[in-house]
Amino acid sequence: MRRTIAFVTGGYSGESEISYKSAVTISANIDREKYEAYTIDIRTDGWWYGDQPVDKNDFSIVADGRKVHFDAVLIGIHGTPGEDGKLQGYFDMLGLPYTSCDAATSALTFNKRFTVAVAGMGGIHVARSVLLVEDRFPSPEQQVAGLRFPVFVKPNNGGSSIATSKVMTPSEELGTAIEKAFGVDTQVLVEEFIEGRELTVGVFRRQGDIVTLPITEIRSKNAFFDFEAKYLGASEEITPADVPQEWADKVRAAAKKIYALLNCRGIVRIDFIYNEPVNEPFFLEVNTVPGQSEASIVPQQVKAAGWTLKEFYSFLIDEALASRR
Repeated sequence: MRRTIAFVTGGYSGESEISYKSAVTISANIDREKYEAYTIDIRTDGWWYGDQPVDKNDFSIVADGRKVHFDAVLIGIHGTPGEDGKLQGYFDMLGLPYTSCDAATSALTFNKRFTVAVAGMGGIHVARSVLLVEDRFPSPEQQVAGLRFPVFVKPNNGGSSIATSKVMTPSEELGTAIEKAFGVDTQVLVEEFIEGRELTVGVFRRQGDIVTLPITEIRSKNAFFDFEAKYLGASEEITPADVPQEWADKVRAAAKKIYALLNCRGIVRIDFIYNEPVNEPFFLEVNTVPGQSEASIVPQQVKAAGWTLKEFYSFLIDEALASRR
């Protein structure tokens, strides 16, 4: 008998645009012979199955004149509320399994400053940074006085490099970048730039073991891997990455350690900068609902590992279903 799956997309932030791009790929690769899947669009104007509202009391819908309850949820929302723990907490209260990290891990990793602090305490190499909270700091110049430039200025809670800037010197440019980031978040992270090659890897757990997908190297045509580079073709992505074996081993080891340290579940993507003078990978961030569009990295890595996307999504759904027992 087919299991009944809710595939949730959309979201409340600017990242919903990316969620809908991912939804095209995911929907096309759900195994309809194994699962009876329904797409749920979660938006600021409501939660919808087509033009029918979702009953939030038990996360059910009416389809073809019958009440439908779900066995598990495939989460495809980037940003809030699908990547910051809000939906996960709701599903936990309903006892409904899902394919992503749990509520606590999702909330932690959505906060970039908290994530690097925990990783740093766990012995992972991270860049130095400061956190600015709206209306609670004297001046940008005073706050970042201890940092080496260039720096990245980014919203502390969010992804897809939205409102992220690279600032070369502590000038007027810094204030503009901070103001831009505060336009989408009440907290802003200012982080030292780490020179090196950008490497990223998908990580998941299989039969109890933490495993990695092939590593990807990102070569941005812009100043950094910004929104345009990520989603509009202004980057070159090499999968598997052409790097020394020692580098690959260190990246994989760090990624597995971070996955365990943060108690991750399902597929996550972990980003690094490999700094050659230090000969170590520096951890940047964890993406707990990584992009799944045609331009996204995890689908590239899945294919390079010899899986089809249909096989991989089935694996993630089955893992979620197994967790319910």
